[in-house]
Amino acid sequence: MKIIRRFLDWLYLFSGVAAGGFLFAIFVLMLLLSAGRPLGLNVRSGDEFIGWCMVAVSFLALAHTFRSAEMIRVGLLIDRFSGRSRWFFEIFSLVVGTFFVGYFAWFAYKMTYFSWLINEPSQGVIVVPIWVPQSGMAVGLIVLFIAFVDELIHVLFGGAPHYEKPKPKTAEEAIEQAIQSPV
Repeated sequence: MKIIRRFLDWLYLFSGVAAGGFLFAIFVLMLLLSAGRPLGLNVRSGDEFIGWCMVAVSFLALAHTFRSAEMIRVGLLIDRFSGRSRWFFEIFSLVVGTFFVGYFAWFAYKMTYFSWLINEPSQGVIVVPIWVPQSGMAVGLIVLFIAFVDELIHVLFGGAPHYEKPKPKTAEEAIEQAIQSPV
């Protein structure tokens, strides 16, 4: 079990690091586009590459964000419950979330696979097989699906949800959480 846990934690971290790599690629491309204009440097299809990188960043970061309890979560209903009833609502929420994420992951995979199968090209100046940029979305959703299944199993067996930060016990902890919060 420890090997599986280490692999899953590595998978979520790797997905987050890959998202960071695409974010850095956006920075470099934006810098080249902005600074290149006055210098006469033209980055062909730069806007398209930036758009594809943005998709990869968005989807690859989801699983790491979910497992790190950094995803915005609205608990208006579930926070009103405690004990066993809260556990049932957590399980229900995770089952619904797992279903929907699995549904989106399946269709993102099918779309990417079909694009690969027919060798569909992009429509830009630089022709790229469209399955290449679609892969960021498909892989990100598949990893998020794995994270949801992982979390569902963890909570089913009595573990505290990883996607929820523990409630502060003192005023100092509440202030510290508020300071560290990116929101």
